[in-house]
Amino acid sequence: MQQISCDVAIIGAGTAGMTAYASAKRAGQRVVLVEGGPYGTMCARVGCMPSKLLIAAAEAAHAVSEAGVFGVNVPSWSIDGQAVMQRLRHERDRFVQSVIDDVDAYDAADKVQGYARFLSNHRLQVGEHTQIQAQHIIVATGSLPVRPKPLLALGERLISNDDVFDWQDLPQRVLVVGAGAIGLELGQALCRLGVQVSMVSRSTSLAGLQHPDLLALGHRTFATELDIRYGADVLGAELRDGQAWVSLRYQDQELSESYDFVLAAAGRAPQLEGLQWEQTTAQLDERGRPVVDPKTLQVVGTPIYLAGDVSPTRALQHEAADDGRMSVRHAVEGQANPSLLSRRSPIAIVFSDPQVAQVGTVYKDVPQDIVCGRMDFSRQGRARVMAKNKGRVHVYALADGRFVGAEMLGPQVEHLAHLLAWAHQQGLTVEQMLAMPFYHPVLEEGLRTALRDAQQQLRQLAS
Repeated sequence: MQQISCDVAIIGAGTAGMTAYASAKRAGQRVVLVEGGPYGTMCARVGCMPSKLLIAAAEAAHAVSEAGVFGVNVPSWSIDGQAVMQRLRHERDRFVQSVIDDVDAYDAADKVQGYARFLSNHRLQVGEHTQIQAQHIIVATGSLPVRPKPLLALGERLISNDDVFDWQDLPQRVLVVGAGAIGLELGQALCRLGVQVSMVSRSTSLAGLQHPDLLALGHRTFATELDIRYGADVLGAELRDGQAWVSLRYQDQELSESYDFVLAAAGRAPQLEGLQWEQTTAQLDERGRPVVDPKTLQVVGTPIYLAGDVSPTRALQHEAADDGRMSVRHAVEGQANPSLLSRRSPIAIVFSDPQVAQVGTVYKDVPQDIVCGRMDFSRQGRARVMAKNKGRVHVYALADGRFVGAEMLGPQVEHLAHLLAWAHQQGLTVEQMLAMPFYHPVLEEGLRTALRDAQQQLRQLAS
């Protein structure tokens, strides 16, 4: 049995774990990184990058199909599903290899392969070959897709985003269960690539949209392209002649439909099982998960920290990287300088078309006395030029003029979201934001319209 002693042990070599490793090494710590599966991060293998490759192909197909609006007629074109998936896998593998190359550059003495479990607050067992004694332990084991129980009978026909990107060809019919970010992104992309897609959601939520007006607009906008059934319940499923048959209750009717695959996109759950938390002094909640201080990411009453998708923060790549840095700072420095540990302004983007984005304080959390500046893309100049004039921008400001958040549905709002996140982090007011330059003609002029609307409301409040 190999025995290792270190300052910081990290379980999981994803984004959070790799960032924690680099941070601990910079701090002069003896670090051991433990990984049970293949290297390559969820983002590179099955998340951010391969999904954007599929979306890029879908955008190309959609551009051709909509070219007639510009007087550009394409008399004959087709989608080669095998070629689409071949390019996706090729580029995905390049991204994954880049991450593997980074891990390969780590000191071999710092890496241990195998699945870890706790023996105590300070001790880990890895497989049957290694024990690690550590002053601090960071758990960065990521997340797993939620697979609804009524669908488990489908076996290999029940898939998640983890499986989509290994397809050799595009299927004919897919049912997407869940209308969140993953479901909408993949569902719309597959639809634009010629797959017959249906989506079901138990609620009326869509891609995280919160403001009632924006949610209603989202329902109308995506309904022109996608078959989305809100308030639908999955009753059961079975395999018949190699097809996935799913029973649904929708609008007081029971339906039975067949699909090539059912894509479970109802969220992901922290991968915390198998670590044997009972061997530690961690407090567990009603779900059996360790109780964590959200400010420090420390498991209460232990020298253990959670980082990435297993932590209380949002499951986003940049948040996972911040978790890795912050957990190391707290572990190594104890009462660290709060200014070094402050969270960056929240930002979330859904890469649908139109895109969805939120910045800063979200609608459900904004104070009652805020003003909401609005802009409608249907009349925005650059959006009309591109024939992408669908959506709206909402910006929220306090009575003293401070910008506190935004919610958007519109073309390429990923870029507006970054501008607004920077403004939010700098604590800018609406007046200060309007003093910034706006070029013509650009989509950002639409942001200026929303800010001017907020400015007018603020002046009326002050008068």
